[in-house]
Parts: sequence; structure tokens; C-alpha cells
Amino acid sequence: MTPDRRHLLSALAGALILPLSRGAKADDAFQFPLKDDSGAPIANYRLPSQLTTDDLTGVIWAGSATPDVTLVEFFDYNCPYCRKAVKDLDALLARDRELRLGLVNNSILAPGSAQAAKVQLAVMKLKGAPFAYRYHLRLLGKHGPVDGAVALQLAAEMGLDRAEVEHVGDTDEVESVLRRQVALASSLGFVATPSFMIDGIGILGYPGAKSMGRIVGAVRKCDKVVCG
Repeated sequence: MTPDRRHLLSALAGALILPLSRGAKADDAFQFPLKDDSGAPIANYRLPSQLTTDDLTGVIWAGSATPDVTLVEFFDYNCPYCRKAVKDLDALLARDRELRLGLVNNSILAPGSAQAAKVQLAVMKLKGAPFAYRYHLRLLGKHGPVDGAVALQLAAEMGLDRAEVEHVGDTDEVESVLRRQVALASSLGFVATPSFMIDGIGILGYPGAKSMGRIVGAVRKCDKVVCG
């Protein structure tokens, strides 16, 4: 990546960190009595029905091709809780063969997050979802700050041509995809990373492995995030 290109990518990345707004009203933020693994309440609220990931490009889908439950995570590559969640969610997918997981970039924490997201979207475009999912697991497994250089190095380590990935990541198409993903997260009120969409409900923050398993089980059993 040339200095000029690095400067441009960084500037574009900064522009992608949108104002945090449009979350649920305070009195609506606990629609269901969800609790995290420590027993603390989890902020959750009903999402606008017209805002979905159905037509969103660049989403990494993993798990069942014919799911009975779909969980969508909105994440940032510099989010410490996302690094915890990625291992738990991968284990949940391994246990639950009827679950589908969608991964959407919400690069709001740092310019480097958007740089890394552009590289991830380039990897997705070049290699497809199964490879991009493995790449995602490894990138969120990195220690320390993650930016475009770190993401490109991992792509090279996984056998991709670094220059080709960089070229695709710098295209207007990839920038547009990332903008749409971040804009959707903002429209849903996802001001925390990670946040989740399941059965028309938004969940702010990571509730923990046990709680997430209970939520998925409840949606499967009664079409609600909490039964009863």
C-alpha cells in the first residue's frame, strides 16, 4: 500500500465512523427480560420491520443453509467483546446445526476498524463466504489494534495475493458496501459492538455464551427471545 493510498484509505475509514444515534428510547430499551451470563439486564428492543439484512451485500453467512433460527452480529474488528464473542459463536454453530450466523461490519471504534473491514470485504469478494468466515475468525483472534496493514498481512498468510486484496479493498464498490453496512447498524440503533439481530429484536452488547444459547433456544421454541 503506497503512502498516498494508505492516507486515502484512512481518510475514507474515518468518514465511515457515523454519528451514534437512533437507538431505542430509554423506556423501550428492555422490551424482554433478558439477562446476561452475570444476571444483569441486557438492553433489547423491537427493530423496525423494514430494516433487514436481506438485501445487504457483503454479509458473511455461516452455519446452516436451511436454518430455523438466524442470528446476525454487527461487529468491529477492534472490539474486545467481539473477540470474546467470536469463539463462543463459532462453538455455538458447531453444536447447533440448524443455526445460521450472519456477520455485518459496524466499524465505529477506530479508522483502523474500517480499513480492516475493507480488507475483509475484499477477501469475501475474492474467495467467498466459507473462506471469509475462516479469515474473520483469525482476524478477530489477533491481539492488539487491528488495521488495514494487519488485515492485509493475514490475507497474505492465508495464501491470497496481497496486492490483489488491496486493490479490491480500495474500490468504490467495497467502500459502498461498507457504508451500507455501517448505515444499517446506525439505523437499527446499534451503538454498541457487538450488537445482534434475532427474530426482529435488537440486542445491545454481548450477553455471553450461555445467555446467547438460551436466546437461540427460545426463538426456536416459541418465536420469542424469552418464552413464557
